[in-house]
Amino acid sequence: MSGPSLPLDAKDTVRSMAHFRGTTSRWNAVRMRDLYKGRPLSEGYPDLEKIGGAYYRRHQDPRSRVRETFECLRRLIDLTKGSRRVVVVGCGPNPHSIRDLFDLGYDTVGIEPDAGGASAAGTFVGGSVCILQGRAECLPLRSESQRIVLMENVLEHVDSPRGALVEAHRVLVPGGVLFIYTTNNLKVSLAGRNDEFRMRFYHWFPDVLKECYVHKHLHFDPRLAHFATRPAVHWFNYAKLCKLGRDVGFAKFYSLLDLLDEDAPSIQKSLLRRILLRHVRYRPWMRAIALTQFGNSIFMLKRPVSSGAGVIR
Repeated sequence: MSGPSLPLDAKDTVRSMAHFRGTTSRWNAVRMRDLYKGRPLSEGYPDLEKIGGAYYRRHQDPRSRVRETFECLRRLIDLTKGSRRVVVVGCGPNPHSIRDLFDLGYDTVGIEPDAGGASAAGTFVGGSVCILQGRAECLPLRSESQRIVLMENVLEHVDSPRGALVEAHRVLVPGGVLFIYTTNNLKVSLAGRNDEFRMRFYHWFPDVLKECYVHKHLHFDPRLAHFATRPAVHWFNYAKLCKLGRDVGFAKFYSLLDLLDEDAPSIQKSLLRRILLRHVRYRPWMRAIALTQFGNSIFMLKRPVSSGAGVIR
């Protein structure tokens, strides 16, 4: 589903940058230097917030993983009991996932850091769901108020991944679950695809080279990371996510490999997938190898209250 058209000035900028791509490197160097005549470097690329917001509204992925994710959650915790409150952190201007959650009967709130994105998201859902402006590191929600926290394509963009997880842990009820879908620096792609930067094999670049591309994106050429105002600066894998979650207090960790339904059509249509899934689940070495490729998603469980213990509020 395509979003609203780019504003005229953003369209003009995108067109000029498309032309910029085809020019000589010498001309590029002059063009980049001229960007900061009379402007401090810390201001970054001119109007990137406006350009990036318009680009994201036009290109936000319309696919939603909500139904598949909640099929996994139903095998992890008992969703027939307790709170049905769900927060979608970084919902974006076109939050299809929130529409799906509303259809499934969940009491949902969306969080979006950009004021324009939050306003667009409110228009997109038609006022049926509360959309709040806020950052992942400072959620505008009460402690222990949510059953599920969804962070899809968010953690790689935040200023502080640890701060974001601390906040997710704070707002979850005991026994609640945080679902994260993010980057995987171990993913093998023969084409070098990484979804975040236009350079092939970027996720395998040395950290110092990544930082140099981030700098160029923010100050000289925002096409590099698809005009993102907050490009993906954090790269994870399953073990790193477990360590980060354990450090802030989460108790147990699960992957899609642990929770996929063996009777799901995507599994049943392949004999090889059925065999591999059964072996991977119960053999640590095979599970570890598989998680190098499927380690970009994780379910983190907040420790439930022990029997007989009260909940401190």
